[in-house]
Amino acid sequence: MTAYLIRRVFAAILLLVVVSAITFAIFFLVPRLGGQTTTQLATQYVGKDANPAAVAAIKKNLGFDLPLYEQYWHFIKALVAGADYHYGPDPVHCNAPCFGYSFKSHIEVWPQLKSRIPVTFSLAIGAAVIWVITGVAIGVASALKRGSLLDRVSMGIALMGVSLPIFFTGILALSIFTVQWPLWSNGMTYVPFTQNPADWAWNLLVPWCSLAFLYSALYARLTRAGMLETMSEDYIRTARAKGLRERTVVVKHGLRSALTPIVTIFGLDFGLLLGGAVITEQVFSLPGMGAYAIQGVQSNDLPIVMAVTLVVAFFVVVCNLLVDLAYAALDPRVRYS
Repeated sequence: MTAYLIRRVFAAILLLVVVSAITFAIFFLVPRLGGQTTTQLATQYVGKDANPAAVAAIKKNLGFDLPLYEQYWHFIKALVAGADYHYGPDPVHCNAPCFGYSFKSHIEVWPQLKSRIPVTFSLAIGAAVIWVITGVAIGVASALKRGSLLDRVSMGIALMGVSLPIFFTGILALSIFTVQWPLWSNGMTYVPFTQNPADWAWNLLVPWCSLAFLYSALYARLTRAGMLETMSEDYIRTARAKGLRERTVVVKHGLRSALTPIVTIFGLDFGLLLGGAVITEQVFSLPGMGAYAIQGVQSNDLPIVMAVTLVVAFFVVVCNLLVDLAYAALDPRVRYS
């Protein structure tokens, strides 16, 4: 297990380097292939007074006059060991992990991003708990009552949940709970968990349910399909023939095997959500990483884009590593192999 973890950690670091290199190349190399010069790129960050001297100063401060490989090396070095930046009369030190300073506002990126992580974590964790519990429970009930009214109704609702986009269900929920039934008449403002846990949960309840409605519908369908396949296996009939209780057969033998693909998809979904539920955060005006990513993309701000991209990649890699370790608990064949 130790050797396996070492290999996975090494592969994760290599993957993050590849992701950062690709993102860096897209930002700098693609515009050059399209005919844009470094001077034109620097002009975007000068402001209204785009005189040649100001453009040259920005070009030098941002490192646009250096070769592409050298710019990337400075980025990796700053990420690991920190760096000094010269945006004013005195140099400013950026501690590791240093994602640099915003090209637009000249504010350090990592503190800004770090302050938004709790918002995105709160949204992702709450929604994940709801969608896993409801999705798996509905899927199991539908599989055990195949062809019944419960099965048809639940799968119909699940199909509707998969089909309706989050920006529609989110805006619909906002209109219902802030206008028609003004339970949140003062708006849904994010409150830190450490400040007031009750207000934290209350203000995130509608975003949680709106996001969970989309995912729980998918998980219900996947769980139902997995349970239908698993419950027809020979070892299920053997377990029943041995006189085991139906609950033990369903939960320990049926659901446990059917959860393997669910866990795989959950690792990917949860990892991506930890990188920012972009549409949900925009609909409910939550200041999370998704909103910060949109800000960086709209302003063509490489440090913000790079920081969010690497954080998302990190979360996805970590979640997939945890999923691989969870396989051993769910499937004994993984431990034996």
